Amino acid sequence: MTVTLKNGVLDPQGKAIEGALGSLGFSGVGHVRQGKVFDLELEGSDKVKTEADLKAMCEKLLANTVIENYTIALD
Repeated sequence: MTVTLKNGVLDPQGKAIEGALGSLGFSGVGHVRQGKVFDLELEGSDKVKTEADLKAMCEKLLANTVIENYTIALD
């Protein structure tokens, strides 16, 4: 799953990365947003339950849903 800040939420770390890339000579980089990726391996074969469990994990712990969005991708 991927967790990112919602649009409109200040992202100082993304801004710092944007500036650092420019300082390193990478031109044309604009509006960097940073986030986090969680790669979980879960037991079981019920995709509906797995997706529900992952959503609950995000809602309860992995994402601050006041300021962050999350996306879930199952392989």
